[in-house]
Amino acid sequence: MTQSQRDQGGFGMWIVTGMGTGLLRPAPGTWGSLPPVILACGLAFGQVAPRTIDMALAGMGIVFGLGCLIWGESAERRFGKKDPGSVVADEVAGQSLALMWLPWSTPNVGSGNAHIIATCAIAFFAFRFFDILKPPPARGWQRFPGGLGILIDDIVAGFYALVLTQVLVRVLW
Repeated sequence: MTQSQRDQGGFGMWIVTGMGTGLLRPAPGTWGSLPPVILACGLAFGQVAPRTIDMALAGMGIVFGLGCLIWGESAERRFGKKDPGSVVADEVAGQSLALMWLPWSTPNVGSGNAHIIATCAIAFFAFRFFDILKPPPARGWQRFPGGLGILIDDIVAGFYALVLTQVLVRVLW
């Protein structure tokens, strides 16, 4: 496959646009953060084991993170700018990280659904906060070329959100 063929779309563009969520307006980064939240909530509502949820999120994060690294530069050319808003594979990867290693099950069965929704909401809003704020060193690392520059700030935001979410969820429950 030639570089020109890779730039035209297909699977690579489907991945970097977060299954098309990056094409939604307004706030494509917010839309792009939703697939991991939906995955985690759905699995938790289905009472899937927490470590299985972690594996599913890790798989999603790895697929979209690698997709960003592989097709990020091509997407920048296609959309005509550095770190285009339509590229949200980085949000999928970062949000996946923010949802890892959480206590999805609760001893009080009656509060289970509220616990799951609150946990997902905390992780979602924490990630969006850090993704928009871009605390050090995230903002400086955006200067890296291609997919690495697109991805790395969201991985940092995902790590910060992971820490905040872990603290809040464990203190609140």
